[in-house]
Order: sequence, then structure tokens, then C-alpha cells
Amino acid sequence: MKKRDTRILLVDDEPDILEIIGYNLSSEGYQISTAENGVEAIAKAKKQKPHLIVLDVMMPEMDGIEACEKIRAIPELSETVITFLTARGEDYSQVAGFEAGADDYITKPIKPKVLISKVKALLRRFKENSEAESTMKIGNLTINREEYKILKGKQEIILPRKEFELLALLASKPGKVFKREDILDRVWGNEVVVGGRTIDVHIRKLREKIGDERFKTVKGVGYKFVV
Repeated sequence: MKKRDTRILLVDDEPDILEIIGYNLSSEGYQISTAENGVEAIAKAKKQKPHLIVLDVMMPEMDGIEACEKIRAIPELSETVITFLTARGEDYSQVAGFEAGADDYITKPIKPKVLISKVKALLRRFKENSEAESTMKIGNLTINREEYKILKGKQEIILPRKEFELLALLASKPGKVFKREDILDRVWGNEVVVGGRTIDVHIRKLREKIGDERFKTVKGVGYKFVV
């Protein structure tokens, strides 16, 4: 995916921030569009289908958390990477953002070089998402990435977003041991405010819903999916 073909939607109610971030990313060759609130962001996201959305949390009309939830409910935007812009110390916003379906967060103010590096990493994640098989079948388990659906035999299992992404990651390479730090990076982002226990809790829930025998703990390393 070439930079000139890469669409980024910036959403913030502060014109100065839109101008600074937009200038730096435009200088790198990305296609930039902007919105000043959540309502406008949803409308532009539907129309433009951006590869990446950089979304402020505190905005008028509709805040970033609600906007993220609504964007995540749009099937054609399922592969779009969403990162929040948060002020330092807004831990509650970061946690709420991940629960709403965000992939990562950027703490402002941020230096231009750090911003560009972060955006490149996030766009690599989009590439991984788009290249992944839309449907995986492992034994009696069917995982539909596009529709976020799980079938165990004929039984449909509804999973929260992060549980689904964790399952899809582990099941993408049965037998491979995924290190805990890799899981945190690829499912929650590399600057998560949650700890390693979060993985354990999500694995426990998956064991209850999918089957205890499907998940093996490799002590001191991580987890793997067993066929």
C-alpha cells in the first residue's frame, strides 16, 4: 500500500491540532481528511473508508468513545485501524477507548517524528488485517473476521471485540506459541495501560466459551491454540 493511496481521517475539535498533525502527515505523502466531532467523523468514515482514523476523545456533539463504537458497528470499516488521541493522565479514556474497539492510542502532545513512526506502525497493522483470511476453519470452529462471528459446529458464539481478536490471532497459526508481549502489541497496542493479567482474563473467558482444551499455557512464555 503506497502512501499516496493511504487515507487517514483526523478527528479533533481543536483546529490547531488538526492543522499540525495534518501538515506532518501530508508532508509524508498520506491523503488527509479532517472532522471536528464524532458525528462528522462517522459520516466521513462511511464515505471515504479510511485506512486509519485518529480520533480525539473529548469533542462536542458526540465524543470519540461513542463515535468509535458506532464506527466499529459498520461492517465495511471492520479493518480500519482506530487510534485515540488522549491527554496525558487520561487513563480512564484509554481504558474506555480499548473497550469501545480502539486499536491503540496516541498521547498528546506528540513530537512529529514520533507521530509519523506511530502512524507507520498502525498502518502495518491495517495491512496485516486486510491480508488475513476473512474466514478460518479449524476443526469444528469457524472464525469469520469480516462479520466478527464464531461458529462452533452450528452454534454461534458471540465474543467481545478483544476476545475475538485474541482468538483470531492464536487460531491463525495453530500450535505456534505467541509470546505475551506479542499478544499485547497485536491485540491491545504497544502502549497499553492494561497489564499482562488482561491476557489471562481473556484466555479464561475464551476457555469457557470455546473449550478449555483449545488453549495451552506455555509457562513464562505465552499461549498457543491447539487443534
